[in-house]
Amino acid sequence: MNQHIDQNDIVLLRQAGMNEEDLGHSLAVAERALDIVGRTGAALDMNFIARGALFHDLGKVRTHGIEHGEIGAALGAELGLPEDIQAIMKKHIRGGMTRAEALELGLPDIDYTLHRLEERIIIYADRLVDIIGDGVEPDPIKAEERFAEILTTIVRYGKNETTLNRYLRYHEEIQGLIAARP
Repeated sequence: MNQHIDQNDIVLLRQAGMNEEDLGHSLAVAERALDIVGRTGAALDMNFIARGALFHDLGKVRTHGIEHGEIGAALGAELGLPEDIQAIMKKHIRGGMTRAEALELGLPDIDYTLHRLEERIIIYADRLVDIIGDGVEPDPIKAEERFAEILTTIVRYGKNETTLNRYLRYHEEIQGLIAARP
C-alpha cells in the first residue's frame, strides 16, 4: 500500500459503513492517482490526492445514485473531514460539472468544476479504475493509452458529449505532463 494512504482513513471509511467492494474501488483510485502523480513529476499535495481519492465515494454508504457526491460531502462534514476533501466528494460526479449541468441532473445550483490539478488527477484515476476494474482494459498503462478510444466507444464511461470532452481534456493534460517529464 502507498505510504500516503493512512490506515486510519480506511478504518474511518469502514466505520462509516463503506462496504468492501466500494472500499476496494476507493483504495484503487487512491493508488492509481498517486501513481499518476509520481509519473508526472509535478509537485502536488499528495495528502490531498490520497485522501480525496479515498473518500470520493463516501456517499455510497447511503446510495449509488448521482446524489452520492452531495451525500458524501455531508457525511464528510459530520466526520470532520477538511473542506477540500468534502469538495472533491461533491465535484467528482461527471468529472466536475457546471452549474447548468448540475441543475439538469437535479443537483444543487453550485459550480462543481475542478480547479486544481490534484482534483483532475483524482477524477482521471477514478475513470481509469472503472475501466480497469470492469475488465475493459485490465492493464493500467494500456487503459491510459486506450482511454480516449474506450470513452468514445463505450457510452457509460463517457456519459454524454460534455462529460466525455471534459474527461478527454483531463486525459490530454495529464498525459502531456507525463510525456514531458525528462
